[in-house]
Amino acid sequence: MLELTDSARKELESYFAGKEKSDIRIYLAPGGCCGPHLALALDAATDEDQSEEQAGFTFCINKDLLARIQGVKIDVSQMGFTVEPTVPLPETAGGCGGCSGGCGSH
Repeated sequence: MLELTDSARKELESYFAGKEKSDIRIYLAPGGCCGPHLALALDAATDEDQSEEQAGFTFCINKDLLARIQGVKIDVSQMGFTVEPTVPLPETAGGCGGCSGGCGSH
């Protein structure tokens, strides 16, 4: 389900240093010109989620969303975390080409 890069793991370790670790939700966030995209948030898992532990962190994702995207890769860029689905999400409008680069974290 999940690939966590070393860069993302280090960033999460830095964020949680001195704090109690929370579940990390992978969710479908609404998008501007690029349409919806995957994002991360701190949130407890529910019965409707699939959970997976990676590098000491627990990630959860809605089972229906996971069935649709079949997995994710979490990495870090200059803009923050990037969450890329294994099966791409459909683009809306004209795609990212027409939004002046504002969807770099897509």
